[in-house]
Amino acid sequence: MTFTSFDIAALRAKTGAGMMDCKKALDESNGDTEKAAQILREKGILKAAKRADKIAAEGLVASYIHGAGRIGVLVEVNCETDFVAKTDQFKQLVNDIAMQIAAANPKYLASSDVSASDLEQEKNVYREQLKNEGKPTEMIEKIVEGKMSKYYGEVCLLNQAFVKDETKTIEKLLIEKAAEIGEKISIRRFVRFELGEGLEKKSSDFAKEVAEQMG
Repeated sequence: MTFTSFDIAALRAKTGAGMMDCKKALDESNGDTEKAAQILREKGILKAAKRADKIAAEGLVASYIHGAGRIGVLVEVNCETDFVAKTDQFKQLVNDIAMQIAAANPKYLASSDVSASDLEQEKNVYREQLKNEGKPTEMIEKIVEGKMSKYYGEVCLLNQAFVKDETKTIEKLLIEKAAEIGEKISIRRFVRFELGEGLEKKSSDFAKEVAEQMG
């Protein structure tokens, strides 16, 4: 089993061990993350409890306003200590996440937050499309499930491609930053306002403008 730098970063975020220790453990476990964590534990290398068990109650509530007040975002990003919350690295991450929300307009934080009604409505749309395309009935549900990953990538913040680097998702970005900083980092909540949202008006691609500004 092979592993990547992302796996190393994920193991470090999970265990608190150093990057080289994580790499050696993954080498020894042939890429098995759970075995690698056990190896680190047995060797006494772990420097802290699993980051997932940590309480991230510090952090920042940040705002981002785009285009002379046409789009506004508030987002709460948490870390473990006030010290980290005050660093430029953490502040930049929070700002990037706020701009991501402005540009990509996620409806939910995670796929688990998608309401059952929205989920079923989206699946029904796919089902009708596939029926109209003449897909075999027995294949439709499998195809629908495959299409849902794309849907989550559009409406869920953690599943979205990072606007500044589309090779990684926001979830992967958080894991990488947690590994670099050495603390658990999580997005707790966000809200996005767009001027005139819900009113009938001439459309304008604000999201594209924000993405261009971030680039």
